[in-house]
Amino acid sequence: MNWSDIAAAATTLFLVMDPLGNVPVFNAVLGRFDPARRTAVMARELLLALLILFGFLFAGNAVLSFLGLTQSSLSIAGGILLFIISLRMIFPQATPPEQRMDSEEPFLVPLAVPLIAGPSTIAILLLLSSRQPDRLDEWSIALFIAWTGTTLLLITSPLLLRILGPQGSRAMERLMGMILVILATQMLLNGIRDFIQTL
Repeated sequence: MNWSDIAAAATTLFLVMDPLGNVPVFNAVLGRFDPARRTAVMARELLLALLILFGFLFAGNAVLSFLGLTQSSLSIAGGILLFIISLRMIFPQATPPEQRMDSEEPFLVPLAVPLIAGPSTIAILLLLSSRQPDRLDEWSIALFIAWTGTTLLLITSPLLLRILGPQGSRAMERLMGMILVILATQMLLNGIRDFIQTL
């Protein structure tokens, strides 16, 4: 196994999942529950997200073949999505107050999808599985590492918010956004290069 590639893929997936950016949303949606129920709901949503992401990882080639998509188009689309998400991380918008007014317990939406298993994360998994399908075991490890880091960060988010404070969490999210801009640009350039080579 190439652990450097696994680490790079895990880092990219972790940044795209954006756990620091999702902390305020998770706390807004789950803030009305007692700590035990809050942890149980969060664990359930995170497990659902992991199952969905593994499904796209292992079904990547079938999905691309069915839709008639090429790797270059997926790279370009993934780069654009990453770029948009990274800009939102650098220039965040205020969380709508109506999110706190939802009285029902969240199920699948919005915590599992699209906050964790979002379109950018799915695009990266499709890209990895289509480019190197013989390395699905490595990409599975990378996905699990990224998901574990995201889970630990979200579950400990109340403590993290107390330690970092609002300013510190915003600064960390913007730093992650800057790194993601670089990754998005590289993915976009790779897609354009691959497309030009096919002409």
